[in-house]
Amino acid sequence: MIRLGLVDCDTSHVVEFTKRFNHVDIAEDQWVDGAKVVAAVAGKSLISPELVPQYVDKLKTYGVPFVDDPLDLLGKVDAVMIESVDGSVHKERALPLLERGMPLYVDKPFACSLADARAMIDLASVKHLPMMSSSSLRYAPEVVEAREGKLGTGKILGATTFGPAPTHPRNPGLYHYGIHPVEMLYTLMGPGCKRVVCLSEPGGEVVTGVWSDCRVASVRGIRQGREDYGFTVFGEKSVVTKGVGTRYIYRELLKKIVAMFETRTPPIDPRETLEIVAFIEAAKTSGDRRGEPIDIKL
Repeated sequence: MIRLGLVDCDTSHVVEFTKRFNHVDIAEDQWVDGAKVVAAVAGKSLISPELVPQYVDKLKTYGVPFVDDPLDLLGKVDAVMIESVDGSVHKERALPLLERGMPLYVDKPFACSLADARAMIDLASVKHLPMMSSSSLRYAPEVVEAREGKLGTGKILGATTFGPAPTHPRNPGLYHYGIHPVEMLYTLMGPGCKRVVCLSEPGGEVVTGVWSDCRVASVRGIRQGREDYGFTVFGEKSVVTKGVGTRYIYRELLKKIVAMFETRTPPIDPRETLEIVAFIEAAKTSGDRRGEPIDIKL
């Protein structure tokens, strides 16, 4: 049984993940085996400070003990999940733990700059430590089926994904919530985007990317009206549009996290995670410049 520690409690993920790992206060079909949350750090939040006491109190009812500092988790846990909503603090949280040999899951957004993302990935590589970051939407059953060719589209020639994309100054552009449809796009298309164009307005944002094999794909971030998740896949054999449900996305993500900690092999190539950050960073630059094409440089 892998002993897990949580760092920063300003997101509902700390409660939802603990329910599934610790088999408490949730239906049995949501349980995830192989790991248990055994300690947590409340942390501080510059985005949702009012939520921290609420989630801390809930975790305490589940029997999770708290320590004051992330480094206090050393010796008590086998791996750490960094759960800050604020992606700009993830490097600060991650580097001291990586330096001391701690495997990590870093919740979305992995980072809010390419430089921060590269610093974490480089250190994990030097230390030979497993680390991953992912939106749970990457593992939605509908997205996985499409990626595996089970929708009858044949080879994926292009795709469009969509989802809510509210913004926050500390997680600019698509970092804050648009990371979900971006991750869905990369699940369908794979890495290799070389250039993006972004049109961004208060009511929505559309980012179109050109891949190195000349395929074209796009993300629509929704900021007005109904906020559903979904995608259209343009394939050799057919075009398929599907909505994406969220009932099992946490369960499926957590299974991948447990497998990574067990095998010490990330399910997502770190270079793809780095490219996702670069994609969002380039999209923000393009949007700020009213649609100027921006090359992705890793």
